[in-house]
Amino acid sequence: MRRMFLAFVFVPLILASSAFAGDAEVKAAQAAIDGQLKAFIANDGATAYSFAAPNVKQIFPTVDTFMNMVTNGYPPVRKPQTYSFGKVEETSPTSIVQQVLIVGPDGKDYEAVYTLQQQPDGTFQITGCSLRASNSLST
Repeated sequence: MRRMFLAFVFVPLILASSAFAGDAEVKAAQAAIDGQLKAFIANDGATAYSFAAPNVKQIFPTVDTFMNMVTNGYPPVRKPQTYSFGKVEETSPTSIVQQVLIVGPDGKDYEAVYTLQQQPDGTFQITGCSLRASNSLST
């Protein structure tokens, strides 16, 4: 089952290795995702919300509405047992798509595909996420 928490066009993803995106950009994008996931785990909604891009904040204008959406629609993202970064694709000089492999609170495997956009200040913020159950087994 696929869920998308934002209205973005889901383009078929042929995820490439990180060699196509600059290492600094990939690390910055991964740091944003890692920071948000750690904030979710710590129940720090304000920090988690700070990693959301302006388009997300327009749809979910408060921390509470954002956290309710994540809690109700994305339990594996909200409370991951573990997570690791997978494949990455640079879709433009300022846009990155990052796969994150998650073991959810239910012990099942999930794949989250994040989209991130570089902001005018140079940081990357999360513009969207799609989540699906994974067919692989945790190791």
